[in-house]
This record gives sequence, C-alpha cells and structure tokens, in this order.
Amino acid sequence: MPVRFGPAVSDSAHVAFPPLAADVLAMSGGRLGSLLAGLVGLAGVAAGTWALRSAGRTTAGFARSRAVVALVAGAIAMALGALVVATSDTGIGTGNGRGGAFVALAVGLTSLVLGGLARTRSRVPR
Repeated sequence: MPVRFGPAVSDSAHVAFPPLAADVLAMSGGRLGSLLAGLVGLAGVAAGTWALRSAGRTTAGFARSRAVVALVAGAIAMALGALVVATSDTGIGTGNGRGGAFVALAVGLTSLVLGGLARTRSRVPR
C-alpha cells in the first residue's frame, strides 16, 4: 500500500469552499469603485468648502462655479457609492468595498450640502 504525503484535504475541497473575504492586497472592483467615489466626494467637499468661504465676497462668480463642481462631485460620489453597496454580495470587512462605499455616500452627501449652501449664499441680489 503506497503512502501518500500531502495535504489532508483533497484538492476538490478548495473548489467547493471558496474564501469569503477578498485577499488583503487584491484590488477588487468594489474596492476600486468605493475608492474612486470617496476621492471624487472628497474633491467635492474641498470645492464646496472653498466656494462657501468665498460666497459673500465680490468674486461670487467663482463661488457659484465651485458650488456647481461640489454639487456634481457629490452626486457622482453618491451614485458610485450606491452602486458599490448595491452590487456587493457580502458584509463590511470582507474586502468588497462596502465600508468604503458607505463612507463615500456620507462624503458625497456632505459635498452636496456644502455645494447647495454655497450656491444659495452666492446668489447676486437683483
């Protein structure tokens, strides 16, 4: 009787039970999507803050355009974050980007609020 040295589990067990979490160093589509959404939302927060600071000054035209940038960036960040949340199949902490997508939703909402505030404060009275 031949003696076999090797793993105690058959090779087919790896196919039957795939790992639930993504690899630590792997960049999955969900991770990339939530990272992109977070960066776009962060750029929107920066533009919204800048527009809100200059909303009452004489250069209100630049504040209005920055406010629009913040509004658009916030909408894009929220759409990408919602897409990642909707398409992830497991929970937070498994490497599918769901946690980052929730952060992107919050940052996108902040960008929308800042852009809206700057847009209303930079209106020229007629």
